[in-house]
Amino acid sequence: PRALWPEARSVIALGLSYAPGGDPLATTRLADRGNLSVYARHRDYHDVVKGMLKHLAQFVVAEGARMSVAEGARRSAAQGAGAGAAPGVKVFVDTAPVMEKPLAERAGLGWQGKHTNLVSRRHGSWLFLGEIYTTLDLPRSAPSGGQCGSCRRCLDACPTDAFPEPYRMDARRCISYLTIENPGPIPLEFRAAMGNRIYGCDDCLAVCPWNRFATESRQMKLRARDDLTAPRLADLARLDDAGFRALFSGSPVKRIGRNRFVRNVLVAVGNSGLAALRPVAQALCDDPDPVVAEAARWAAGRLPT
Repeated sequence: PRALWPEARSVIALGLSYAPGGDPLATTRLADRGNLSVYARHRDYHDVVKGMLKHLAQFVVAEGARMSVAEGARRSAAQGAGAGAAPGVKVFVDTAPVMEKPLAERAGLGWQGKHTNLVSRRHGSWLFLGEIYTTLDLPRSAPSGGQCGSCRRCLDACPTDAFPEPYRMDARRCISYLTIENPGPIPLEFRAAMGNRIYGCDDCLAVCPWNRFATESRQMKLRARDDLTAPRLADLARLDDAGFRALFSGSPVKRIGRNRFVRNVLVAVGNSGLAALRPVAQALCDDPDPVVAEAARWAAGRLPT
C-alpha cells in the first residue's frame, strides 16, 4: 500500500455481496442464449461500490478529524501541543494496483480459496472488494478463519483447465481473461470449451460449497436485468456499435466494445450446433473488423446447413 501512497497507515477493506438468487449456471445450458457472468448482468459494480466507499470515507474523515481535535486538546492541556492534521483517505475499486484479496484476507473478510478468489463464511464466493486507504493508524482485525479443506470442485469445474494447481491460476487459459481482456482472436484450443460464455465465467465460483450460506444480494442496483439474464445470441450478433452502446449503457460489458463482444458471441454461435444460427454467422463473415470476420467464418463452418 505505501508504494501506491506513502502516507497510508491503514487499509479498510470491505466486501459487498452480489450473490444471485437462482442458479448462476442455468443459462450455460441454453444453446441459443448467451451467458454473461453474474456480475455483468446489472449496473457497473465499479460505480456502485465506489459510491458506497466514498460515503464511508467521508465518515472516516469526519470521525478521524473529531478524534484528532480531541487528541490535540488533550496534548495541548498536557504539553502545549496543537491539534493534529485531518486524516487523508483514498478509495479503490479494482481501479489501481491494489492487492485486494490479500488485504481482504488480512482484514478478516475471508480467505483466498483454491480458485484464487476470496471466500467468505457468510457470502461464499460472491464478493466485490473495495478499499479505503487512510493516514489514520487503526487497529488490525483478526483473521476470519475458514479453509477449503480437501474440496477441489472449483478446480474440476473450470472449462479450460486454468488451474495448474490449487491456489494458482493461469490467466491465459481463463475464460474471463479470454472474453474480456484478450483483444485478439480467441485461441482455437479454447473455443469449444467456452460454450456460450460471452462475457466472463462463473463456473469456479458457482460450485463453491460455501455458497450454500450466501443469500441473494439486497442491493437493488446489483439485481440482474431481465434483458441480460439470458439474451438471444442472434440478437446480440446483430448489434452495431450504437446498438451495443445502448444495450450495455451503465454495464461493465460496455468497456470491451462492440467488436470484442460480438467476437465472443460468434464463438457461442459456433458452439450452439443450431442450423438456424448459421445465417447469423454468415452475415458477419465480411465484417470490417478482421477478428469478428474470422470468428464468423469459424462459427459458420461448424454449424449444420
